[in-house]
Parts: sequence; C-alpha cells; structure tokens
Amino acid sequence: MQQQKIKISQAVIWISSIFLGILSSVPQLASHEFNWKEAVVNSAITAAFSIIMWYINIYMLNRSAGKRRQHISYSRLLVILAFGMVIMFGLAWIQQLILSHINFGPVMLMVEVRGILINLVCYMFLTLLQNNYTGQQIQLELEKVKSDNLGAQYELLKQQINPHFLFNSLNTLKLMAETNDEETTDFIIKLSDFYRFTLESRKLDLISVQEEMRIVEAYLFLQKARFGEGITFTNLLEKETEQTLIPPFTLQLLVENCIKHNVVSQSKPLHIRIYNTNDKIIVENPIQRKITLEDSLGVGLDNIKMRYKHLLEQDIIIHSDEKIFQIKLPLIHEYHHH
Repeated sequence: MQQQKIKISQAVIWISSIFLGILSSVPQLASHEFNWKEAVVNSAITAAFSIIMWYINIYMLNRSAGKRRQHISYSRLLVILAFGMVIMFGLAWIQQLILSHINFGPVMLMVEVRGILINLVCYMFLTLLQNNYTGQQIQLELEKVKSDNLGAQYELLKQQINPHFLFNSLNTLKLMAETNDEETTDFIIKLSDFYRFTLESRKLDLISVQEEMRIVEAYLFLQKARFGEGITFTNLLEKETEQTLIPPFTLQLLVENCIKHNVVSQSKPLHIRIYNTNDKIIVENPIQRKITLEDSLGVGLDNIKMRYKHLLEQDIIIHSDEKIFQIKLPLIHEYHHH
C-alpha cells in the first residue's frame, strides 16, 4: 500500500496566510506613528511568504511519501529553512524597493526571524499530519494482515471437520451390503444427506441450531447402523433455542467426540443428552472411558474452542466430575463479526 500524499485545502492555505499577514501588522496598528502603506506592504510580504512556504513544505514532504517515516527529518527541515531564508530575503528586498525610507538591516533581521517561525509552524503541522496518515495506514495494514490470517486459520478449521468419518461410514456400508441389511438403502440416503449438509454448511460461519440438529440426527442414524442400540440419544432443546445460531458441525463434533472416547456397546449403552439451561446449550454423556482410545486427528474440542474464539471471542465451558462429562456452549442470538 502506497503512502497517501498530503493534501491541504486551498482555502486553509490562503486564509491562514492572510491571517498571518494581518497578525504581523498588529504591532504597527498599536503604534502612535501608524503608516498604512507600511502595514499593507508588511502584511502582503508575510502572507506571500506563508503561501510560498505552504506549497514548498507540501512538495518536499510529498517527495518522501513512499518512505515510512514517523519522525522528524532534520536534514529536510534544514533544507526547507534554507529555502525559506532565501525567499524571505528576496521578499524583504522587494519590501525595501517599495518602502525605500525604512532601515533595511533591522527590518531584514525581523522578517527573517518571522519567516523562520512561519516556516517551522508549516513544517511541524504538515509533518504531524503526514505521521498521522502513516500511522493510520500502518494500522489498516496490520488489521488486514490479522484479518487475512484469522480467515485462513478459520478456513483450515472448517476443512478439518469429519476427515475420517467417510472411511468409517464406507466400512459400515460394506458390512451392511455383505449381510443384505434391509437398512442399506436408508443408510446410503442418510450418508448422502450428511455430506450434502457438510458441503452446504461449510460455506457459512454460523447456522441455526435447528439446522445443526438435522446434521446430528443424520450422523446418529449412520452411527446406529454401526453400533445399534449401543447409542441412545435425547434432544431436550427448546424451540427458542433451536432458532439461535451455532458454528456448523459443533454439536456433531461433540457427539462424535463422545463416541470416540467412550465405550459404546449393547451391554453398556452410551447415552448422550443435549439440552439448554441458563443461556447455554449443554452436551452431556456419562464417562465410560475406553481402555484404548481411537486415533485422534486433533479435531473435536480444540476445533470448537478455536471457532468460538475466532467468531465470538467467547470460551466454551468444559465440566467433568469423573461421572458426567459436559460441554457448555454460549447461545448466539445474533452475530456481529469483530
């Protein structure tokens, strides 16, 4: 991103210069020996010098607009002061030609000091303005880099969802086909629905809880084809809660996490409950730890934590008392991206 060049309104330049010109004649106005011709010439010389120095300072600063400076350049300041002294000398000489009766030496010293002060004011004002532009651009670039980085991280998070689920589902389908299971056709339809939900939902940051529950139900149908009555599921979510929002596949990942880390069998069924209370959605299951855990690809809880942090800057709550394992998700009533 190129640094923005300084632009000052013509009205600001001319009005401020005329004001400085008038201000320079105030001492003469207070004098008992007021000479209107001297006052007008003095004001005109000061105003002309101010206008010239405005444009020279703007030109010099814009020449270095491509450089990311946020400090005063003393070399550039000395060059501009030198230009100013030469220009003011020339204007003082013109003043001497118009007002030949004045003493050139003392007047010359006075106008040079005045010129240096005007020059410094112009330079410092424009330098502060340029530094402000530069600071804003740097901040915008940092925010853009941060936003792009977070966006890329979030896309990677969404791509992590269900990387090995298809493999397990196809193995289950193969077994059902070999045993001529009557539910093979339903299994294929649900598997198709599940991946259709996956493709549609991955484009979104948030979906309704009701839509998310359709994904969970399709997923559980596929898992029950594998585990039978080894899994029981209770959905106690209220209608109002189903209209709130949630990152896609959050509940599905939590249900998958329950199955992956606990014993699931006909003799010891795993009961999973989803309900809401105190502005939270709670996913709960009894702890039935496996002796050997299934391979994990690093998704599940970490994925959900990072997505909530990225989208909402909120944390999920994990509670375990060695008997019951709970995940508490904040309800999202509306979404404003940070």
